[in-house]
Amino acid sequence: MASQKHTADFVLHQLGLPERFTVRAMFGEYALYADGKPVAFICDDQLFVKRMAESLELEGRCELAPAYPGSKDHYLVPEDMIAGDRRLPGVLLRMAEVLPLPKARRNGKGRARP
Repeated sequence: MASQKHTADFVLHQLGLPERFTVRAMFGEYALYADGKPVAFICDDQLFVKRMAESLELEGRCELAPAYPGSKDHYLVPEDMIAGDRRLPGVLLRMAEVLPLPKARRNGKGRARP
């Protein structure tokens, strides 16, 4: 089931810092970016955060679940944590500090696309 745009807008609004967090539509779902780096997915109108050392703070506070069929388990962040936990933006920004920038996509002629 595809996520609704207002869910992505809700997550962005709750995180604050519009200059640091963005979303991009992907296959009917959304990828959440912190400082231009993908840190989470919004799938089926739920927030799934990547599991890594910088997001370990979410262990025990979030269920583990695949973001989409066949994916690795992610932290499934409950809505009350999105709306009420002021630590979540910090976790996502710490993740972005260690993640590489996405590779530039190429068009059919071998040139990098923006």
